[in-house]
Amino acid sequence: MSALVATRAPLGRQLRSELRWIVRRPRTVIGLASLCLVPVLAGIGLWFAVDGDGPAGPGLAAIIAGNGLVLPVFTLFLALPLLLPLVGAIWAADGLAGEAQHGTLRGLMISPVGRLRLLGIKAFGVATMTLVAVTLIAFVGAITGVVLFGGEGMLTLSGSTLSFGAALGRIALTILLVTVQVWGVAAIAMAISACTEHPLVVMAATMAGVIVFAVLGVFSALDWLHPYLITSAWEGLTDVMRDPLPTEGLWRSTALAGCYVLIGLSLAAMRLATKDN
Repeated sequence: MSALVATRAPLGRQLRSELRWIVRRPRTVIGLASLCLVPVLAGIGLWFAVDGDGPAGPGLAAIIAGNGLVLPVFTLFLALPLLLPLVGAIWAADGLAGEAQHGTLRGLMISPVGRLRLLGIKAFGVATMTLVAVTLIAFVGAITGVVLFGGEGMLTLSGSTLSFGAALGRIALTILLVTVQVWGVAAIAMAISACTEHPLVVMAATMAGVIVFAVLGVFSALDWLHPYLITSAWEGLTDVMRDPLPTEGLWRSTALAGCYVLIGLSLAAMRLATKDN
């Protein structure tokens, strides 16, 4: 029994090791720092627009004054179409294709960890860092918005104003919804990453897919296809800014992203299960 226990790899230690491995990479630190600049630059741009003398200045000032808690939500929606999927694809590419490129994936696959468990650990690292990235953008955006515009509440698209606590709840909900959407893209990137040893191929293929999906969503002749495109659900996430909160579209977009997560990880697992050492 002791010999059997000794061969088991401690899951908690492996998860912590995976996160340390991701965080210690210079590209991770640079990427997170760059993401922090997005809400800051967006806030400064809005601040100059509000301070302008043109006809849009006073109107915009009336909307944004005291409504700084909208900035993190606005920034997340701004980063969702391209920036956040790119970040998720980078981490997914490094998780499997990057390991294969450096020759370390072979050693991991012949270890007593198990291939499915290995995939789970890699997926955990990508999912955790995605959540950290999205939360970091929202956190910096909230601070920037409150400093520049004030944060007494949040003006919704329905014309009502939420209290400070309710506004924080909407920001937290937006973080969760956006994170799930990026997980869907990253899961497909994991499947591609399991099929190649070149991380750049993973990033290029993933972003090309996101762009193609966005283009397909424009054509009305393909209305039958739109419910299956993950990018088509992103516009519906703006419902988080309505009062009362409509949940049907949010649940539908989250379920669609969950399907992409299931499909992507299933394909990655099938590939790893048949992959030669």
